[in-house]
Amino acid sequence: MAAREAHTEIWPALPFEEWKETCATLHMWTQVVGKIRLSLAPWTNHSWHVTLYLTARGLTTSPIPHRAGIFEIRFDFIDHELRILKSDGAMRVIELRPKSVAAFYREVMAGLSELKIDTKINTTPNEVEPAIPFEQDDKHRSYDPEYANRFWHVLAQSDRLFKEFRSRFCGKCSPVHFFWGSFDLAVTRFSGRPAPRHPGGIPHLPDEITREAYSQEVSSLGFWPGNASAPTPIFYSYAYPEPQGFANAKIQPEAALYQSQLREFILPYNAVRSAESPDELLLEFAQSTYDAASTLGKWDRAALEEKKPALHSTQQRS
Repeated sequence: MAAREAHTEIWPALPFEEWKETCATLHMWTQVVGKIRLSLAPWTNHSWHVTLYLTARGLTTSPIPHRAGIFEIRFDFIDHELRILKSDGAMRVIELRPKSVAAFYREVMAGLSELKIDTKINTTPNEVEPAIPFEQDDKHRSYDPEYANRFWHVLAQSDRLFKEFRSRFCGKCSPVHFFWGSFDLAVTRFSGRPAPRHPGGIPHLPDEITREAYSQEVSSLGFWPGNASAPTPIFYSYAYPEPQGFANAKIQPEAALYQSQLREFILPYNAVRSAESPDELLLEFAQSTYDAASTLGKWDRAALEEKKPALHSTQQRS
């Protein structure tokens, strides 16, 4: 069993410079696992069939169909293991420790082969430059268990609040899920109307995939840990298509600002973790940005927003 290293702070510090090498490596590891789900899971609109999900210990693919059974791949950021679990009871465990992406790829594919889960994946990573094929990537090889655990803690808290925010909406809405290409946790609301053709142009992501993902009007909320060119962890919210006046909308809290290059509102993670009530601050940002997107975009809010029935105390306990 790997040595346990767990950060106990609910909203831990996550300075990008302190874990940038681990972040880059973990990004590629999640792409390896995500592409396995992509290769075997039935297509779901907006690529929802490829995402990962939060668990009480890390991230999971959720069950993936294979022949007459299912299997699941789970990252455990407490015991620092990757587990491949098959519905016939068979399992393989891979230790999460400093190792190259190439070595991780070989171990995962070997584990699948031993379990008689034979699949091939496109080994070129998505949405990154340069895109080093997994089997050739000896550059990314860092794994700091403390920071992997901190990152998971941030995702877990974000997941909890994103689900609270999601519950306020009864229109079409994505699950709260983790996109391994862009390496962010997100939840997306839909107006119910088609959107203009997206221009595409995301590195190493086919334009037809991007255009299908943005084929309907959306308001999206997410958390992103940063990268080398923008080394600040942030919460973000954007609308596609962006309605006129969105960039100048009065968004709360005051720490939020519009980033013109990204065309989205951002709220620094440190503003949330240092707040007297991080939950209230993040939910305020989520609601404020959605209010701006949906009002300026003339969404049918009366039809889309949840009206919860009043429950008696006995019903609430049942």
